[in-house]
Amino acid sequence: MTCPHCGTSKPEEMPRDACQIVYLCTGCGATLRPTAGDCCVFCSYGSVPCPPIQADRLT
Repeated sequence: MTCPHCGTSKPEEMPRDACQIVYLCTGCGATLRPTAGDCCVFCSYGSVPCPPIQADRLT
């Protein structure tokens, strides 16, 4: 997860069966929410999309 405000990057474990819609940056304290068109913060600010989106791409 990389914060677009301060650039803090931190490895986070994604939920396997749900989308996470809020993330609190540990660097600057910003509350991150998905950008338009994304289902969760991992799709918007992570290095890989969340497991539900990864599964959809395989089908």
